[in-house]
Amino acid sequence: LVLCFLSRFCAPPLGTTKGKDTVMKRYHPILVVIHWVMLVLIVMAWTSGQFVLEHTPNSDPGKIDALRMHMTVGLIAGALLILRLVTKLRSEQPPHAKTGSALLDKAGVWAHWAFYVVILLIVASGMGTAAFTGLIEIVFQGSGAPLPENFDDVPPLGAHEFGAAILFLLVIGHVVAALYHQYWLKDGLFSRMWFGKRS
Repeated sequence: LVLCFLSRFCAPPLGTTKGKDTVMKRYHPILVVIHWVMLVLIVMAWTSGQFVLEHTPNSDPGKIDALRMHMTVGLIAGALLILRLVTKLRSEQPPHAKTGSALLDKAGVWAHWAFYVVILLIVASGMGTAAFTGLIEIVFQGSGAPLPENFDDVPPLGAHEFGAAILFLLVIGHVVAALYHQYWLKDGLFSRMWFGKRS
């Protein structure tokens, strides 16, 4: 219901009431909300996967609860990513932040799109893992069936773990780049992803 409500704002192109020469200084409020909510969700999903699920044997009854949380967070993040992409494509954006290096500027653009690809890979491979092992019935439908002895031979899980590792590197790079812009270049980058007058 929340996604449907928010998506109503995406029906017409967003932020197009200004003149063509207007330069946006901030992202659309929906993008701002999604950005920070997804940050929290990604941290929750990554830490639960690395520090809880990875070290909890499948024979532990508590692992089902941990899986439920991990899977729910992942599905919400995937849905928000799609809403974010729709909103991004239908709203006016600030110009790409410049570093003074054409190579770094281009890397920044590709890194942002890499987030979409990698997160979608993680969500899709997670759904594949769930389908392959019957986790939907066990975790969400209370079938009472035990978890598999292990997940070692589940093909999609390899892609899921690879995607998580790449996402970790992307997040670290994203944080370092944001701090570089804000405190070294002093271009006020943080204000672009916060609320306020957009132009």
